Amino acid sequence: MKVNLILIGNSKGVRLPSAIIKECGFGEELDLSVVNGRVVLAPLEHGRAGWDEAFRSMAKAGDDAPLLPDSMAHDWDGEEWTW
Repeated sequence: MKVNLILIGNSKGVRLPSAIIKECGFGEELDLSVVNGRVVLAPLEHGRAGWDEAFRSMAKAGDDAPLLPDSMAHDWDGEEWTW
């Protein structure tokens, strides 16, 4: 599809048809990158997306034991600091 650059203040932009926005699953924010000289737009992925399901799956499989001890206390925790 051929599109024209439009002037937006001191920048330029591209209008995306709503059908393309829906098909790509775009929200209000996008991830924009340049790959091999091409502009790539992708839905913004949230860093913790899917964690809830992964935790439930781990618990169901019995793979949810803590990796760290309940307490990480050290000797110096009970001592007063000298300045």
